[in-house]
Amino acid sequence: MAYIPYVPHEDAQGLLAELYERYGGPAIDNIIRVHSLNPRSMRDHVDLYSHLMRGRSPLTRVQREMLAVTVSACNDCFY
Repeated sequence: MAYIPYVPHEDAQGLLAELYERYGGPAIDNIIRVHSLNPRSMRDHVDLYSHLMRGRSPLTRVQREMLAVTVSACNDCFY
C-alpha cells in the first residue's frame, strides 16, 4: 500500500486549517487528507466530487454511489 505524507489536523494553518474544519475536522476522510500538502488541490477535489455526486445528471445519487462502491471493490480499495 502506498504511503502519502500529510499535515496532521493539529498542525494545519491558514487555508489548510479552514479546509480541514470545513470538510470534517479531525475526522476528515483520508481521501481528502492526502491533499494537505496542496490545499488548493484539496478544495478542487471536493468541488469536483460534489459536482459529480450532487450535480445535474441522468443518474440518481444512489446510482452514482453504487458505481463508486463497485469501482472501489473492483480496485480492491478498502475505502
